[in-house]
Amino acid sequence: MLQTALEPRGGFSFDNCLRNTSLERALPGLRVPHARKTGTTIAGLVFRDGVILGADTRATNDSVVADKNCEKIHFIAPKIYCCGAGVAADAEMTTRMAASNMELHALSTGREPRVTTVTRILRQTLFRYQGHVGASLIVGGLDVTGPQLYSVHPHGSYSRLPFAALGSGQDAALAVLEDRFQPNMTLEAAQGLLVEAITAGILGDLGSGGNVDACVITETGAKMLRTLSSPTKPIERPNQYLFAPGTTAVLSQTVMPLPLELVEETVQTMEVE
Repeated sequence: MLQTALEPRGGFSFDNCLRNTSLERALPGLRVPHARKTGTTIAGLVFRDGVILGADTRATNDSVVADKNCEKIHFIAPKIYCCGAGVAADAEMTTRMAASNMELHALSTGREPRVTTVTRILRQTLFRYQGHVGASLIVGGLDVTGPQLYSVHPHGSYSRLPFAALGSGQDAALAVLEDRFQPNMTLEAAQGLLVEAITAGILGDLGSGGNVDACVITETGAKMLRTLSSPTKPIERPNQYLFAPGTTAVLSQTVMPLPLELVEETVQTMEVE
């Protein structure tokens, strides 16, 4: 009886990436699939009493809008949140694993997790996979050392900054942040600046869109603000177009029958409580 040489393992698997690399070396003319361009605008900044994070809500699949109101601000700890850009599944699962590890860390030590600990776990995870996990992250939170904000790139590099923006709309968002950011801003001023930065990314990038979500993290806790702003409102048609049947002539019509053969048919009963 044949048995598999390696037992299936959970987590990320990049066997196909190694296979594609070997095929590219052996066959110079071979074109293997490459990563698709993703669209997102995420940003964050430090203000007087804490950290505020923001993101758009559009999820794209190549040139198709897959979701108009997705959540890109992920929970890590009660006072630590993370914005994710890039591949949605990679960002979601990476932040979920970090949140699980932080919960176990808090239970074993009896202390609240620190932002630096979360950043270290995320950048070590991303560096281990050498950029194959396409997640660009902005980690922000409040701990015993005060408010902190980190940007973590897919290859594992990171930076601690007073404000940051990532994603395909980061250029427009950074332009607004660099022009108007000031230290020790109030919550109202920081919230308005963040909305303007995300809005600039939405209006200047086709991959970003939808609404503006925000998360305010202070000493008292975190507060999620869904649909804080809606920069792009649906266009209302001024008139209704009513065309009578037959307005557009049908030049030709062809019906092609599909020869189908029933190979196997199974019927399953559904369990009802």
